[in-house]
Amino acid sequence: MTILDRWNLYDNDIGHGSRASPVTAARAVVPAQGHDLRPDLFCGIANWFLFLDHIPNNAVSLITIRNFGFSGGADLFIFISGYTASMLYARMMLERGAIVAATRVFSRAWRLYAAYIVLFTIYIVSIGYAAEQYAAPDIIGEFNVSGLIDQLIRTLGHGLLLQSKARNLDVLQLYIFLMALFPPVLWMMLRKPDMTMIGSLALYCAARGFEWNLPSFPDGNWYFNPFCWQLLFVFGAWVALGGATRYRQILERPILLYLGIAFLIFALVVTVAGHFAELTEVFPKWLFDPSNPDEKTNLAPYRALHFVVLAFVVMRFLPKDWPALRSRIFEPAIKCGQHSVAVFCVGVFLSFVGHFALITSSESLLMQVFVSAAGISMMTLVAYCISWTGQQDVRPSRT
Repeated sequence: MTILDRWNLYDNDIGHGSRASPVTAARAVVPAQGHDLRPDLFCGIANWFLFLDHIPNNAVSLITIRNFGFSGGADLFIFISGYTASMLYARMMLERGAIVAATRVFSRAWRLYAAYIVLFTIYIVSIGYAAEQYAAPDIIGEFNVSGLIDQLIRTLGHGLLLQSKARNLDVLQLYIFLMALFPPVLWMMLRKPDMTMIGSLALYCAARGFEWNLPSFPDGNWYFNPFCWQLLFVFGAWVALGGATRYRQILERPILLYLGIAFLIFALVVTVAGHFAELTEVFPKWLFDPSNPDEKTNLAPYRALHFVVLAFVVMRFLPKDWPALRSRIFEPAIKCGQHSVAVFCVGVFLSFVGHFALITSSESLLMQVFVSAAGISMMTLVAYCISWTGQQDVRPSRT
């Protein structure tokens, strides 16, 4: 069955009763059957990076992507989330209709929301308990849950509405919001992928220009502005549905690769220089100041550009049929990527535990390495346990 035939079935399914014209036929390239391990690998790495970055004053976090350029683990996580969402639901929307696909996406968003509520409850209870038992009231303010003391009901209520400002939960809030609004985006992406990508870019520019954002409690706005960060999510969907493939002849020109590598080197130098006051004096202010400090809330243009260039360069050197992807060395990260939500939630909680362990004991380098390694090991163990449990649920075929 061709793409056009699937769209004909789709139009009938939603009640149009007429055959799709070539104008409304699907223009996107739906991924072929077969498993690409790269999204799982990078999603698992993103989860590890987010865990390490969520532990303040952790020397091990110096190995994460944010220390080598303008973008970071959150950028990678959101991009991969949009990429995998398209791979999961695009074919379903074509073959079973928009309504069926939308219900599956909403079901996914609901499970994410349920995971967020459980994590939010455990998170604030653990922080409150630790602050009381160990006489560490400062930790309540540090993790942005000070409203628990004098506004408990309002804090919990706003948390249910995704308006909590509790530290380290903001990426999951953003993911839920983007998934809930994904069905119409996917519908448009399958028909007019380039126009949908342009619309996403227009929304990004408008949100930055007019300072659009969602409110948070007790004050301020979302740490990750969803109207800006949707750009990476939609970009991931666009890439998954063949957006870059249609421009392969242009993207494969050597000059673009050289320019991309040069930009990544420039971002590396500027980022490293930002950690050393002596090096900042080497750069002209007009060159150094725009990216320091990093503007994360509204996804600064240089940050978005850095991630796009980084993705372009990595994909040039890492094809999906690279044999090493199936080696045992990458298996732990791939497992974590395959169960990314559970691993992310565990990582958020473990980052609090690790931070608390460091401030109540030795903050030596050895202790930081131990806490980081133990946390990643536990996240990986959770991923393997979930995978093993899923295998046990599969009924063996009868011979």
